[in-house]
Amino acid sequence: MRGLMTPRRGLIVFLTGLPGAGKSTLARALRKRLAQAGRTVTLLDGDEVRTLLSSDLGYSRPDRDLNVLRIGYVAAEIARHGGIAICAQIAPYAAARAEVRRRGSAAGRFLLLYVSTPIEVCERRDPKGHYARARAGILPEFTGVSDPYEAPLDADLSIDLQDCAPEAAAEQVVSRLQREGLLD
Repeated sequence: MRGLMTPRRGLIVFLTGLPGAGKSTLARALRKRLAQAGRTVTLLDGDEVRTLLSSDLGYSRPDRDLNVLRIGYVAAEIARHGGIAICAQIAPYAAARAEVRRRGSAAGRFLLLYVSTPIEVCERRDPKGHYARARAGILPEFTGVSDPYEAPLDADLSIDLQDCAPEAAAEQVVSRLQREGLLD
């Protein structure tokens, strides 16, 4: 059977955490590091996906869950074909994350990464001014302020980015992936 190769098993690295925790920054550093290692990597950033794929959704719990499931579906398709999908989104509810893990694990390997930066640090950063508007009552249903964030109890890895450079955090993730044979 010349020319046939065993396909490489895909991987989903699913980052979750509060707004401003550093998910997108870490995801970009991780994408760069994995691409340097010769892997095909797709970054599904929550803000970009919400704009391009889920612009029809609001911020109710069902809409947030559907957004998470849409990202999970795309990630599973990438993994099914041997690629790496890095998903960076708030994904505030445990049930939706569990469903994405279930579906993603059926398609490839799955790592749930909790970016556990404390809310006080996220509020100080407030890169988009969302926390200030939420505290003023201008921005309803804001995760961590007026809408809950269910911190994962089943995270495979937890990283607090308040004092950790994104590149160093990306190295921690890659080391973990290598140790567990998830990059084979």
